[in-house]
Amino acid sequence: MSKKCLWCNSENNHQFLQLKDYFLTQEDFEILECNDCKLLFTTPCPAPDKIGDYYKSEEYLSHNDEKRSLFARIYNIVKKTNIKNKFNIAVGSQQSAVKILDIGCGVGDFLNYAKEKGCDIIGIEPNDDARKIAEKKLNTEVLSPADLKNLPDNSFDIITMWHVLEHVADLKTEIHHLQRLLKNDGRLILALPNYKSYDAEYYKDKWAAYDVPRHLNHFSRTSIENIFKETQFQLADIKPLKWDSFYISMLSEQYLGNGNSFIKGAIIGWKSNRKAKKSGEYSSLVYILIKNA
Repeated sequence: MSKKCLWCNSENNHQFLQLKDYFLTQEDFEILECNDCKLLFTTPCPAPDKIGDYYKSEEYLSHNDEKRSLFARIYNIVKKTNIKNKFNIAVGSQQSAVKILDIGCGVGDFLNYAKEKGCDIIGIEPNDDARKIAEKKLNTEVLSPADLKNLPDNSFDIITMWHVLEHVADLKTEIHHLQRLLKNDGRLILALPNYKSYDAEYYKDKWAAYDVPRHLNHFSRTSIENIFKETQFQLADIKPLKWDSFYISMLSEQYLGNGNSFIKGAIIGWKSNRKAKKSGEYSSLVYILIKNA
């Protein structure tokens, strides 16, 4: 079993956490921390022809537009509330009529909002069902990850990955394509769970945003800085996604098997955001990176 870091290939690592796939299979995994670049990574990493099995659930909400459970309804309400905020973060001071590539676009909600704002949009989504929903919603073709290599160089003003980079096994190839596709001075937007948040520390192995083995990588400010210092990208800013702490905490309460998970999760989510006002360690962080010429 390989225990090499998914970024720097170092075998100089130590165990960070033992945990299970609490969402679906209850299988055992561990998270290792690379002592060199400080990236956390999941092991064992499922084979490429097996990883899709871990997404086969109607409760995997980014691939589903239906609202069956209470948590699904909460997720969709928060998702709609977040879209405007995400768009403002992504576009920044640029004109809205920009070309955006959204990698891992799910069912297309963010791109639909960007399209309404006059943006030229392209989406990439690996899940067949989610891709079909997005295509119907956007009235345009949504590409698969295999199409990424066929897109022309320097063709996008903004590339967004909303909770996507944590799913990527080959980080070097992915970042190579991001550099190739983005225009000089273009913006790369990465939303990622932050395992240094209060809710992560509180729930430990039951923190829902570890989400092994679907999440192969687990990032902090330090690992993002270490990874991207070897690239053309410069970290320009970091923004919080404050609603994430509530949803993640509610789901984490379910993993603990506690009753009143809605109320308890809301309390921990609020407490996490309150502590993050001083520390900056929100449950989810959005990294804004600029491509240098």
